[in-house]
Amino acid sequence: MSTSGAQAVDLSDKQRRILQYLREKGQTKTYFKSRLIGEELGMTAKEVGTNMTAIRRGEFDVDVEKWGYSSGTTWKVTV
Repeated sequence: MSTSGAQAVDLSDKQRRILQYLREKGQTKTYFKSRLIGEELGMTAKEVGTNMTAIRRGEFDVDVEKWGYSSGTTWKVTV
């Protein structure tokens, strides 16, 4: 099993949902606000930001970078 596969097993349900969301939406979009991700997934912006740390540190097919803070945290996502 690859490292990314092993790490995916270690993700919580919320983290897996966020990762799947970013994989799907990242195909056509680059920047995401925590608030808007939360609205789509039934989470708060704080929950998204807290769970994004595991995704940022993991070795996945999605690269996530904290990009801005104006009116909420913005994430730059590269798939």
